[in-house]
Amino acid sequence: MRTEPFAFLGSEGQQLSGRLDLPEAPPRTYAVFAHCFTCTKASVAATRIARALTRKGIGVLRFDFTGLGDSEGAFADSTFSGSVRDVAAAARAMTAAGRAPALLIGHSLGGAAVLAAAGGLAEVKAVTTIGAPFSPDHVRALLGDHAAELEAKGEAEVNIGGRPFHLRRAFFDDLAQHDAQAVIHDLRRALLILHSPIDKIVDVGNASQIFLAARHPKSFVSLDHADHLLTRAADADYAAELIAAWASRYLTAEEPVRSADQPGFVTVEETGAGGYQLEVRAGEATLIADEPVEAGGLGSGPTPYDLLNAALGACTAITLRMYAQRKAWPLDKVRVAVGHTRDPAQTPPEQFSRDIRVTGPLDAAQRQRLLEIAEQCPVHRTLSGGARVTTAMDDAMPPAAGPMEHSLEAEADTGGA
Repeated sequence: MRTEPFAFLGSEGQQLSGRLDLPEAPPRTYAVFAHCFTCTKASVAATRIARALTRKGIGVLRFDFTGLGDSEGAFADSTFSGSVRDVAAAARAMTAAGRAPALLIGHSLGGAAVLAAAGGLAEVKAVTTIGAPFSPDHVRALLGDHAAELEAKGEAEVNIGGRPFHLRRAFFDDLAQHDAQAVIHDLRRALLILHSPIDKIVDVGNASQIFLAARHPKSFVSLDHADHLLTRAADADYAAELIAAWASRYLTAEEPVRSADQPGFVTVEETGAGGYQLEVRAGEATLIADEPVEAGGLGSGPTPYDLLNAALGACTAITLRMYAQRKAWPLDKVRVAVGHTRDPAQTPPEQFSRDIRVTGPLDAAQRQRLLEIAEQCPVHRTLSGGARVTTAMDDAMPPAAGPMEHSLEAEADTGGA
């Protein structure tokens, strides 16, 4: 990872201080991280998550809000609306620098700020909140007895996280202007909500309110055992893994490969998460494929051979259902379990075992016939008869020679994923 200073003008014209964390290779996309209330860009969560995301190929700008850290301005004059404008200013400065952020990440009150800012940023495709309050007005609870003093006197010295801060009543007055329900409902961006069930600063009920207010696509993941500030490295790293894997389908800059739009084709693309995680797209359906943890993957999805087993099992079940429907047989349910082994000492070396369970008032002859029909499913015939695979480079990178052809039978025992 490498880090560059990134200063820009904030909502009120002050210079705001930022750090742009970049992966060694060219970033596949960029994100802006908004820190928690009274925190800075050097907070544990901001630093660890930004660094973890760079390992996934995502460049991250973390910056100090007006009046905090190394940024200019007086915190006493700041408002939540100003923080929202600071987020927007950060995103626009990145866009002007040729590094348009497709992802906004907000921690705690920073989460409320990115939710409010995203709708006005066309380049932003996805938003992630971490331990965020449903409404920015939640900050009143953090001020305890100081809230009453602030409203009565118009200003007060408050203690937050062991540090003194001067606030004015305008801060409270501004909070009341924000309709969280409407903002979240009209977000129109993919949303990932991360929250700890044991968060003592912002109760996890806030995550439920955000989720219910938002429209799809939306996801909620529980950060089990984490504290509000994600002070444990393992919690911050876990959050970053989740963000990178989830966001990959919304942040990919490249156009889908040509075959993705052709009927009958399945597209497989690396997500950048873990060593081997893949996004598999078949028409409108999407799933994740991966390798087990012991093989260097995240264990987040079926392996390639799991998918091959699934193809044989699915084809078998569908074939039996179609046959029973044509015969008007009383087949209630089909269950197929498929396993795969490779043994070079056997012929053929690749072996699939298939166990079929059918339920319903079928007689012995019908059950026997269904067993025979299973042998005729198309995927079974493909695996039994062998197939030829033609391979060519995508147009973006023309091959040096013509398409390569491989016989599955000839290379059956050469190994694989």
